[in-house]
Formats: sequence, structure tokens, C-alpha cells
Amino acid sequence: MFRKIMVANRGEIALRVLRAARELGIKVVVAHSEADSQSLPVLLADEAICIGPAPSAQSYLNIPNLLSAALITGAEAIHPGYGFLAENPQFAEMCRDHGIVFIGPTPESMHSLGSKAGGREIAARSNVPTVPGTGVLRSVEEALEAAEAIGYPVLLKASAGGGGRGQKVVRSPEEMRTAFAQAQLEAQNYFSDPSLILEKYIELFRHVEVQVMGDGKGHVVHVGERDCSVQRRNQKLIEEAPSRLDEALRQEILAAGVRLAKYVNYQGAGTLEFIVDPEGNYYFMEMNTRIQVEHTVTEMVSGLDLVKLQIKIAAGEPFTLKQSEIVLRGHAIECRINAEDYEKDFRPSIGKVETLHFPGGPGVRVDSHLYAGYSIPPHYDSLVAKLIVHGEDRQEAIARMRRALAETVIEGPGLRTTVPFHLRVMDDELYQRGEVYTDFVARLLG
Repeated sequence: MFRKIMVANRGEIALRVLRAARELGIKVVVAHSEADSQSLPVLLADEAICIGPAPSAQSYLNIPNLLSAALITGAEAIHPGYGFLAENPQFAEMCRDHGIVFIGPTPESMHSLGSKAGGREIAARSNVPTVPGTGVLRSVEEALEAAEAIGYPVLLKASAGGGGRGQKVVRSPEEMRTAFAQAQLEAQNYFSDPSLILEKYIELFRHVEVQVMGDGKGHVVHVGERDCSVQRRNQKLIEEAPSRLDEALRQEILAAGVRLAKYVNYQGAGTLEFIVDPEGNYYFMEMNTRIQVEHTVTEMVSGLDLVKLQIKIAAGEPFTLKQSEIVLRGHAIECRINAEDYEKDFRPSIGKVETLHFPGGPGVRVDSHLYAGYSIPPHYDSLVAKLIVHGEDRQEAIARMRRALAETVIEGPGLRTTVPFHLRVMDDELYQRGEVYTDFVARLLG
């Protein structure tokens, strides 16, 4: 097992990794920007090292600074969390070149699965259905030709991206040239890669994802699936496990996820994302080669610590968990608490946290880096807490989440969070009945 690892991330995921490592007896170095010098992971770390000023490009995305920090502190491995460099194969390769273990999949897996075009190709080889679409487009003329063959509406997507960035819905040839240029620009700005692919746009669907763990030698298991259909502008807001799928379809999707991960001898934690339309057709979208924000609901229903498993696999410990040993119980829901004002189009809200109270009681978990007196910086993602509950069934989980949200207090001058939004969702009849597709938030807010 490692003696010391470095966390190359911030916020609640840095704290999550720190806690898992500490329970394994590992010392933790937290790399941080100047803006995060008083963050909770930094205050709780065994060691902390500043890697640059507030802008991500100069700190959390600064590969030379991160590698230097790991070497200076004697860290044997780096956990990248999610976002930032977590899915960057160049970073994983450079870690390996410097004798540092990257806690995640191999650079080769990340190269093959990291782009949407590459993921589509591997899905086809492993007999996993994909949405009708293309490989990387070479020109807008090629996009127009492909759209004509597939049929409008279509979706332009950044091949190297995720989180809805670099995506444009195109409903006619007249829209294509402008949308193509805009999507390329966004893809370049967010992912330093302007490559685009094109897919048939499916208007109404559930977003279902399969959690897998692999040892890099062909042994892969799934840890169930999650429903992530409550989204706004392709950003997930609420996730739950298990999904509300017919059992036969659920098993088929789980098997497809394992099949694809085995095809590339996947190592560590990974997530395969699927579209499921109202008729029960399912299509592979992409694979996220990292731990996900919403891994918590899978942990709640499985009893497994996925971050500890990541670390153990990266350390070379045998991964012997069998599929038959994974038993999922009950229902879990996660609400992402963002520092945003949902009544003003989810406008970011920053400020100092003066009053803070998180809920407790049976089946309630809070992952957060907040503390009273902490000032939320304006430079990063607005996620400030994850509220997760577990119940015997979905009905109890909803009731428990409603109770937990009502107990949550995050207050400060001018500070707003999405707690009121989540309470509104929990009270919504369509949500309570499980009639939720990716257009749910648009319908809810009118």
C-alpha cells in the first residue's frame, strides 16, 4: 500500500479522497491554489502545497507544477478526483514517466475511451448499441452531409468533452454553419481540442449510467446503475440508484457496460453513460474514466467504498470482488447543493458562510468542504455540498431527502443555494411518480 499520496483537486472530492486514504493509513498531501489556502481539505491534510494562483490554468490544470509538488513532497501516487486533469491521458502518462502512480485507468484506456468518437468505435466493437452518428468530422460540409443522411434534428458534440460543453442541437441545414463554428470554439476553449462528432438528437430520454470497477487484467464487475435524468443544460442536479427501469432492460444495460469495460481491460472506477428512450431502446453515449460526483448513491446502496477500491487497485492489491458478492439494497438519492440562485436562472452566488448546519439522522450523508467562516471563491465550480440519503425504497428516500433538506442551513450575506430548488423537486408529483426525463427541470420551472 502507498505511504503517501497527493490529491490534485479541491473542494468536497479532495476531502472525500483524503478521508478514504486516511482510513487506509496513508498520509495525504493536498495540492491547492492560492484561493484555496483556507479550504477544509487543506486544513485537514497531513501536508499542503500551493501549486499556483487562483485561475485553474495556473494551478489545478498546471501539470508541471502538480508533478513538481508530488516529487517535492515524496508522494508515491496522485489521485486526480474528478474534473480538471482526471481524464487527461497526457497527465497520466507524465505521472508514469516520473515514477508516480496515477490513481485511475491507464493512459491507453483514457486515450481510447476519452474521446466520444473513440468511445463509439469501441462500443461498436464490443456489441454495445450507440446513437446513429459519425466519427470526428473534418468540415462543416461533412456535417451537413451526415445530418442529411441521419435526419434532423442532430446534435453536434465536442469529441474530447463532457458536461454539455461544446454541444449544439441543430434542427435544419440553415443552422448548421453557425452551430458548427460555435461548437468548435467551445470545444477548443474548454478542452483544447476543436474536434466534433455528430449524432441523432433524441429529444426525450432517461440518462442512465453504469458504475464499473476493473483490475486492468480483464476482471470487471458492475456496481449497479444510476439515474441522472434531473439535469439543467446537461448538468446533473439530482441522481439516484437504482434507476427506474424494467428489470430485463436494466440487466441488459448492466451487461453492456461490463462488456465494453472488459473489452479495454479497464482499470479502476469508471462510468458508462447511456440514453434510454421512452420505448426502452438504449444507446451508449460515452465513458467517464474517473470517479463521478454521484458515486455516493452507488456507495449507499452497495455498502462499498469506491474511492478506497480505486486506491487499492492502483496500489496493486488483488481485486477479487465477484459480481455475486455485490448486493444492492434500498434506494439512494443525491442532491447537488450549488451556490446558485435558482429563481434567477441559477445565477452563481458567492460569499462568506456565516451560519452552517447540516442534517443528520438515519440514512443521511453529507459530503462538503464548507465550514462556518469559509468564503466561497468565485473561480471554480459552484458545487458546495452533496446531500445523500438512503431508504428502504424510493418513497422513503424521497421523504428522508425532504426532511434532510429542510434541516439544511447554509447562510451568509447575499449567499443563495439550490436547497429550495431541491425541496420543490421532492414535492413534485411527476418526480414522486418517477416520470422523469431530461426535460424535467424545464417542465418544472416552466
